[in-house]
Amino acid sequence: MPESAPLRLLWVKSGPLHPLNTGGRRRTHAMLRELNRQHRVTWLAGLPEGTALDPAEPDDPYAAEKIWIPTRESRKGSPRFAAELAANQLFSRLPYVLSRYRSAAVRDRLIALDRSGAFDLIVCDFLTPAVHFTGWERRTPAVLFQHNIEAQIWQRLAQEKTQPLVRAYFQGQYRRMWRAERDLSAAFDGVITVSPEDHDLALREYGLKNLLGAVPTGVDTDFFQPPAAPRDPAGPIAFLGSMDWMPNVECVQFFAHDILPAIRRRYPDCRFRIIGRNPTPAVRRLAVDLPGIEITGTVDDVRPHLDAASLLVVPLRSGGGTRIKIFEAMAQGVPVVSTTIGAEGLPVTDGRDILIADQPDTFADAVIRLLDQPDFAATLARQAREKLVASHSWSRVAATFIDLCAPVIRRS
Repeated sequence: MPESAPLRLLWVKSGPLHPLNTGGRRRTHAMLRELNRQHRVTWLAGLPEGTALDPAEPDDPYAAEKIWIPTRESRKGSPRFAAELAANQLFSRLPYVLSRYRSAAVRDRLIALDRSGAFDLIVCDFLTPAVHFTGWERRTPAVLFQHNIEAQIWQRLAQEKTQPLVRAYFQGQYRRMWRAERDLSAAFDGVITVSPEDHDLALREYGLKNLLGAVPTGVDTDFFQPPAAPRDPAGPIAFLGSMDWMPNVECVQFFAHDILPAIRRRYPDCRFRIIGRNPTPAVRRLAVDLPGIEITGTVDDVRPHLDAASLLVVPLRSGGGTRIKIFEAMAQGVPVVSTTIGAEGLPVTDGRDILIADQPDTFADAVIRLLDQPDFAATLARQAREKLVASHSWSRVAATFIDLCAPVIRRS
C-alpha cells in the first residue's frame, strides 16, 4: 500500500461510546471522527448483555465499520459483582477493574481480525482492553493509547483513605495495577500518552522502551462558545465530571466540606452545582446534608449549565490523564480554579488562563478572587479560549496521533 493511501485502523475499546458523558469517551469520539475522515476505522468493542446501544451509536460516522461482541459485565453492587470481587482478591494477580472486562469472545474476534491481514495498525484505547492482547502472537502492529496512568490513580486514591482496611485494599489494588500496567504496556509496539507528564511518568515508573510520545487534548471551539451576555458572578460555582468515578466523588466532597464554608463566609448565598452522570449516594447526600448544593445528574447538553455558572472548580486530589472538562469550560468562556493535579497535563499557566491552588484556604481565596473581580475573571477566561482556538483543534490532535504512530506502522 503506498504511503499516501488511507490507513486501515482497527480501534479496540471496552464498551460503547454513546452517550458521550465522560471525558475519555468525548476524546475518543472526537479523534475518531477526524481519523475516519482521512482513514478507514473499524471499531471493535464489547457490549454488555442487557445493554441497548444508544440511538446515536449505529449511524455516528466515527467508524466505517462497527463490530460489537456480547459480553458479561456484572452490575456494581449485585451478588455476582460481590462474588467476582472476592474471587479476584483471592485468586487473581490482576486488579479487579481489569479482570472484570476479560472476554474470550472479544479476544477471539481480535485474533481473527489481526490474522486477516486487513489492517495496518491496531489501537487499544485505554488500558482495559489490553487484557485481550496477551497470550498470542500478533501479525499487525499495535499501539496502546493511554488516557491515564492507571496505577497513579490507585496510588493517589489509597493515599487519601484513612480507614486501615479500606486503605490496605486500595494499596493492594494499586500494586496489582502497577504490575499489570507495566507488563501490558510493554507488550505493545508503541504507547501514546495524553500528556508529557504521563509520558515521563511511564518512563520513570515502568522503564518502557516503546513510548512514542504524547498527543495533546483537543476541544471543539465551534461547539463550545462563550455566551453573548456577560457571565453572572452570582451564578452557581460548578463542577463537571462523571459522578460515579471515585476521584470525582472525593473531589466534590472535599470541596463541599473543606473549601465551600470559607467561600460562604464572604458569599453566604453562593451555590455549588455538581454536573455529571450517575451521582453516587454519597454525592446525592451532599445536597441533603448541606444547603445550596445542587445535583443535576445526567444532562443532555452541558453548555447551558456552563453558561449559568460563575466559574468552574476542579479540586481533584487523585486521578490521572488530562481533564477535557477544563478545556470545554475554557472554550465556553468559563473561568477555572483547579488544583495542580486537576490541571495536570494541560498547557495552562497559573494567573494567565487558570488559577491553581492546592490547599483548602488558598483554593477558597482563588474562588473569592474571581467572584470579587469579575473583570479579572473575564480576562482569564478570554485568554484561555484564545489559546485553545490557536492550538487545540481536534483535526490537529488527530494528525499528531497518526504522526506518533508512524514509526510502528507497516503497510502491506
